[in-house]
Amino acid sequence: MVQPAPSLDELSKAEGSCTRCPLYQHATQVVPGEGPHDAQIIFVGEQPGNDEDLQGRPFVGPAGRVLNRAIADAGLDRVKIFITNAVKHFKFEQRGKRRLHKRPNAYEIERCRWWLDQERAIVNPDLVVALGATAARAVLGKAVTIAKVRGQILQGQGDSGVLVTIHPSYLLRIQDDDNAVERAEAYHRFVEDLRVCAKALQVVA
Repeated sequence: MVQPAPSLDELSKAEGSCTRCPLYQHATQVVPGEGPHDAQIIFVGEQPGNDEDLQGRPFVGPAGRVLNRAIADAGLDRVKIFITNAVKHFKFEQRGKRRLHKRPNAYEIERCRWWLDQERAIVNPDLVVALGATAARAVLGKAVTIAKVRGQILQGQGDSGVLVTIHPSYLLRIQDDDNAVERAEAYHRFVEDLRVCAKALQVVA
């Protein structure tokens, strides 16, 4: 475990000058995690998207709105959750005026674990929720198949349990396909995954 910064504020300032991988060269700004320093649960996404890159805050775009709704439907309190990303800078491909998301590679994920490990050390949550394969790799330190571990409480580093589920952007892609039944079923399963967290936190409390 990396020795943590004295506080989340200090860590956020340090992240702002990060050059540990090349992604900082093209992103608008770093997007640090945000939430209570004593949160029981941390949500980890993949990386900032276009909206997050422009605003400097995690999960403020369309995927963030889906996530906020699912958190509420699962009986969790969004304001008590620390939310962050495995990679802190937006990786994209320019297509005309649009910036299209590109998945971070293994090197970028590993270099950014320096910051994620410090966030986890400062907050010291009971549970970490990895949203998608990139987040799962960053949290667990290895690649996993989401279908095999989804919805289970796994043993993470330290005393924190880890739950792996899909990234909410997956649900947005189903919406693009205009399949109402599949979309509703996928969203329901996502909420059920998060309810596992809510039940686990009740046991811990």
